[in-house]
Amino acid sequence: MIHTSEIKTTAPEEFVNETQRKVYAALERLEIPFVRIDNDPAVTMEDCIAIDQALGAPTVKTLLLCNRQQTVFYLYVMPGDKPFSTKDFGAALQISRVSFAPAAMLQEFLGTEVGATTPLSLVADPENRVRLILDKAAVAPESIGFPDGTTTCYMRLRTADLLERFIPETGHEPTFI
Repeated sequence: MIHTSEIKTTAPEEFVNETQRKVYAALERLEIPFVRIDNDPAVTMEDCIAIDQALGAPTVKTLLLCNRQQTVFYLYVMPGDKPFSTKDFGAALQISRVSFAPAAMLQEFLGTEVGATTPLSLVADPENRVRLILDKAAVAPESIGFPDGTTTCYMRLRTADLLERFIPETGHEPTFI
């Protein structure tokens, strides 16, 4: 089982990457309250079971997907316990096949590594190269958890703050499926 710290309500003293720094700067500027924990590296949804318990909220799964030509990109936020189906995703958006974007593009577009992708990563995409897709079930709970742009720090935000304040600040318009 992965180790988690006590709940914290302040940003980390040192940032691991630029996306993490931008996330906390935006939260501060928008005056959005959060709680966070430090944790052992968490990359899989199995790792997130202890994180869900520590945060008191379900952790969402966030995937960077692309078309075959790697010219259209989707940041898909879905319930952590829901299996991903390319067929269902494509059918919901009426698009042809999608696949996971290469790790290099995850780093280039969102400034995160595999396992650290989060809807908050959109602060690293001011050009709107990535289209935000939200599974309605993922954003149904009052609060949700996700990484802060690293694999070693997870946070909980009120879903309303994410949808009504943070995401609009990034300039992205979500599509709900």
